[in-house]
Amino acid sequence: MASHSHGSTPAAWAAVVVTLVGFTVGGIGMVLGPNWPTFWVGCALILVGPLVGKVMSDPSSTDRERHAGT
Repeated sequence: MASHSHGSTPAAWAAVVVTLVGFTVGGIGMVLGPNWPTFWVGCALILVGPLVGKVMSDPSSTDRERHAGT
């Protein structure tokens, strides 16, 4: 049986945390006024979250781990 991580990697967690912070900052920006600069910073963080996850995921390391057991 193949083992699947289901996204339980540091890269996936980092992407989720950055995106969650973006939603929080954007939400705070909307509640406070609205404070548009704060809202747009939150939107930028939401867009940066998946990029952080993609950059942190290193396909060569997962390939080494996958082939180490064979």
